Amino acid sequence: MKYYIIAGETSGDLHGANLIKEIKNNDANSIFRFWGGELMQEQSKGLVKHYKDYSFMGFLEVFTNAIQIFKNIKFCKKDIKNYNPDVIIYIDYPGFNLRIAKWAKQNNYKNYYYISPKIWIWKENRINSIKRDIDKMFVILPFEKKFYEKKHNYQVDYVGNPLLDAIKKQANTIKSITFKKKEFVLKNKLKGLPIIAVLPGSRDQEIKKMLPVMIKAASRFKTHQLVIAGAPNKEKKYYQSILKNNNIINTRLKIVINDTYNLLNFSKVALVTSGTATLETALFKIPQVVCYKTSPTSYFIGKILIKNLKYISLVNLILDKSVVTELIQNNCNVTRLEIEIKKILKGKHRNEMIENYNKLEDKIGKSGASKRTAKLIKEYLAN
Repeated sequence: MKYYIIAGETSGDLHGANLIKEIKNNDANSIFRFWGGELMQEQSKGLVKHYKDYSFMGFLEVFTNAIQIFKNIKFCKKDIKNYNPDVIIYIDYPGFNLRIAKWAKQNNYKNYYYISPKIWIWKENRINSIKRDIDKMFVILPFEKKFYEKKHNYQVDYVGNPLLDAIKKQANTIKSITFKKKEFVLKNKLKGLPIIAVLPGSRDQEIKKMLPVMIKAASRFKTHQLVIAGAPNKEKKYYQSILKNNNIINTRLKIVINDTYNLLNFSKVALVTSGTATLETALFKIPQVVCYKTSPTSYFIGKILIKNLKYISLVNLILDKSVVTELIQNNCNVTRLEIEIKKILKGKHRNEMIENYNKLEDKIGKSGASKRTAKLIKEYLAN
């Protein structure tokens, strides 16, 4: 079978890579062509474009890059036509993927969607295009099945959450010698200081917004080391330049690239940009403060379009209660972050958060999402 996969940003690359691996186990003759990143490349040849060249976040950012986005859509359609896949698999990234899916349906391609667009947050009217254009939908959050089937009469498959697979895999090598000796060197140079992990996201727009305020707040804790979780598509000098431009100097600060899971395993507390990383941090049982900042224009538009949303973090959304503190836009400042870190370090708030993390893991279910999805894809393609 010939598979065409379109994933956006770091998390899509991770889940796409795990899905490719499982599809190969089920289909010895599988061939792939995809939009993604390094992790997908490790599993198969066939990278069309790297997500760093087409992933844009925020209303203003999308608007200013509209010409490039339309060029990418045009190129993608042409590339699919030339490749002529048996199925197109979309991984999240709805602004781009649903446009491609509409065209693909009109041209008689099979459309499967893995990791649903978050239409339960905003743009719920996208359900119309999903029902029209998507042949099979595989969802990874427990409440999504009810949302689609009860509210919108659209059948989906709940496959579990693929983050459990990634974290389970990491647990087998969590005592990485390379990480401990070459990256941290905690005991020898920093006397084993407890770590505040800083996860500023993976996109340029969010990193530039989030990193300075996160570091300034964490720097106030003199008995802790600060470690920045660098995205796999970035270099250390990229983060160093942002810190330099914001006049931030801290001798207790380190940067690790593409090793977030190891970092979380060694951390005491984490400052996390809203997104998939909030759930990853919770599954590692690390207390966190969720942060989010965007341009004033994007935030203003978002406030108009997004209604009736109680939470922005996956942790709170899945549990349907406030477990982790969410600091959004103007509330995401150095003073508020310092207050929340102190609350976590005192102990009681920390213990309560970890107890809720255990409930979260029970609610998500068992690992094996990628394997179940690959099996279902094979079954559906056979019919």
